Amino acid sequence: MATRSAQSIADEERFVVRFRWTGLLNGDDGAPVKFGPFADRSVQVTGTFGAGGTLLMEGSNDGGTTWATLKDPLGANVSFTATGIKMVGDLPYQIRPRVSAGDGTTSLAVHLMMRAGGR
Repeated sequence: MATRSAQSIADEERFVVRFRWTGLLNGDDGAPVKFGPFADRSVQVTGTFGAGGTLLMEGSNDGGTTWATLKDPLGANVSFTATGIKMVGDLPYQIRPRVSAGDGTTSLAVHLMMRAGGR
């Protein structure tokens, strides 16, 4: 179980911030990022889930002492058992991915895109 660093990805759009975590294995989490003014958020997961692989997007408002699974705009957990992309409805102080299950073949990448309001 390791904490994987978040890599900031440059984007020509000034109202967009993107991050990527790679090499997430069973039991790993991603180093949290915080960008409060960026309210529109989507997350994409790619890679190999392995047997029973699950990735959760989590948020914390208490500086990372406790974490909760984030919800989409309809109230469903932002969790993945296969590759895909989902919108994040919650707006916590910090956000991170966590691999909660998988096997020795689990290896995931998470791509977070955040857009600030106003133009």
